Amino acid sequence: MADEKANRTAAVDSDSDRLDALNRFRSAASINMTPELFEKLYLAPQSTVKGQLRDTFGNPTPIALVGFLMALTPLSCNLMGWRGASGNGAATIPVYFFQGGILMTLGGLLEWILGNSFPALVFCSFGTFWLSYGGVLNPSFAAFSSYAGPNDAAAEGLQTTGFNASLGFWFLFMGLLCIVFLICSLRTNVVFFIIFLTLTITFGLLTGAFWSLAEDFAGNAHYANKLLVGAGASAFVTCLAGWYILLAISLAIVDFPIQIPVGDLSNVIKGKPIRERS
Repeated sequence: MADEKANRTAAVDSDSDRLDALNRFRSAASINMTPELFEKLYLAPQSTVKGQLRDTFGNPTPIALVGFLMALTPLSCNLMGWRGASGNGAATIPVYFFQGGILMTLGGLLEWILGNSFPALVFCSFGTFWLSYGGVLNPSFAAFSSYAGPNDAAAEGLQTTGFNASLGFWFLFMGLLCIVFLICSLRTNVVFFIIFLTLTITFGLLTGAFWSLAEDFAGNAHYANKLLVGAGASAFVTCLAGWYILLAISLAIVDFPIQIPVGDLSNVIKGKPIRERS
């Protein structure tokens, strides 16, 4: 009888320990993350959304960042001509489709599902940019061959001029889009701001390079090549900032004992509701 009573007591104590552990887990899970941590993890000011999707699903932000960096980093090295690279990134066309395009678009859609509108806008915009850039370089899309005419030198010159001038307009308005993102990033963090600042410069230099190639003047090819190298250098700075913020987010996700700052700007430029209350 004494042994049976002791066994029942031990079982009750064990169940009690399990319940205590479960309650502690539930209490920890119900704690909301700070706005600073949220903005580091999702690259956006914290917003109120219905449901508990953010607690149910993982963080898609690093997925999109990986796609962005794996597409842009080799392209920036290519534009600078490192180790004899050339072709404006044509050697890595599949990367633009399967890493840059798919990962960023998928990450953007998942951010939208979680209610993170700004990252969703940024990631989907650049995801489709990489898909489009891969299409421009891929002969199957006939982006360049559509300008083909008679096989003579004059027609070939018009073909090149029309293609380069048209492509320059695309880069111009990608730069304008980056300016919009640059202004909005003033509510996020310093690293995100640097990314859009350098991207704006990159697209401006790309626009100048292709418009220079479209003009039939002596020395323009040399000048355009300098602009392409400058665009690659600016994009490389973008990548350095991107790798840094990817590391910062990854460390925060796994609760690494060492955390690196990203320069929170949410308290520098306060949101409209906070300003109205003050």
